[in-house]
This record gives sequence, C-alpha cells and structure tokens, in this order.
Amino acid sequence: MTDPDTGRRQPRDPAGAELLVELMQRSSLGDEAAFAALYDATSPKVYGLALRVTRSPEMAAEVTQEVYFMAWQQSGSFVPERGTVLGWLCTLAHRRAVDRIRQVVKERDREEVYERRQNITSPDQTWQEVEEAMDVTEVRAGLTALTPLQREALGLAYYQGCTYQEVARQLDIPLGTAKARIRDGLRNLRSALGGQP
Repeated sequence: MTDPDTGRRQPRDPAGAELLVELMQRSSLGDEAAFAALYDATSPKVYGLALRVTRSPEMAAEVTQEVYFMAWQQSGSFVPERGTVLGWLCTLAHRRAVDRIRQVVKERDREEVYERRQNITSPDQTWQEVEEAMDVTEVRAGLTALTPLQREALGLAYYQGCTYQEVARQLDIPLGTAKARIRDGLRNLRSALGGQP
C-alpha cells in the first residue's frame, strides 16, 4: 500500500487491518464505541481522499459525513474477503465525492440556463421607455377632454395621492362632490382613451 502523503510504499499492517474488521463487525451490531474508534482510525484518509476529489474542504467534510453515515447503516454488509475496511470506506468516499461534483455541475448548469432564459425574456429597456412615454402622452391628451374641475380633482387624487377627503378639503367642496368629480373624470378619461365609458 502506498502512503498518499509521502508516496512511499508502506508495509502491510495485518494487525491494524484485523482491528478495523473487528471494529466494523462490532459496529454492525450497534456498538457505537466501536464505530467511533473506526471513525478515528480511518476518517483522516477518507477526508483526504474526498478533499483531493472535490478540492473543497466544505464539500469534503460533507462527503466524509455521508460516507460514515452509510458505513454505519451498511456495516453489516461489509465482507472482509472482498477487501479491506479502509478500501471499502475509500470506495464509498470516492463515489460520493464524484456524485457531489456531478450534482454541483448540474446545479450550476441549471442556474446558467435559467439566467440565460431570464436575459432572453427580459423586455427591451428602450422599448419599455417608449411605451411609457406613449402612455403618458395619451393620458395627457385624454386629460384635455375633461372639464377643469374634473382635471383638478383627478390631479390631486392620482398625481398627488390625495384621498377623497383630502381632495374635498383642498378644493373646499363637499365629499360627495369630490367623489363625483373623480368618478366622472375617470369615466370621461376612459372614453377619451378609447375605452368603454
């Protein structure tokens, strides 16, 4: 086995490998202390592998957590004759790290597609300004069709944001008269703009 930090070949450690198998078997029986010992003995290598694949400490930490969660759940399915405990954990880590990278790439691609669609469907700012200017021109032309009293009441209500009571107070007219002028002014304006009276 090669040490990933030094690149030198390491002698096999059958006693260490046997201990990991024992810890795995005890973990499969629900022994949390054995699982904690397994984690302490193997997590630096699992995290290191996840970090090399993902190149992100945060993602590597998440992958490591997921690997040990899977290992706890699947500890009973570990077969020592097929390989070492560390090899099994590293295989899980590599697969999870690759899956995580694929997931991140897909999410980024989806976001880029969404952004492109938003940019394509966004209205042309110049055309929007032209439409608004045309609307303002039409409304101004429509206002000339109103009586001066209606124009004054609508101006207070819609351009200055006054309530019916405030319009009545400013024009020194009864509340009902203020409402009638605004209502009639709107009706006449709608008709002048080509809508139904």
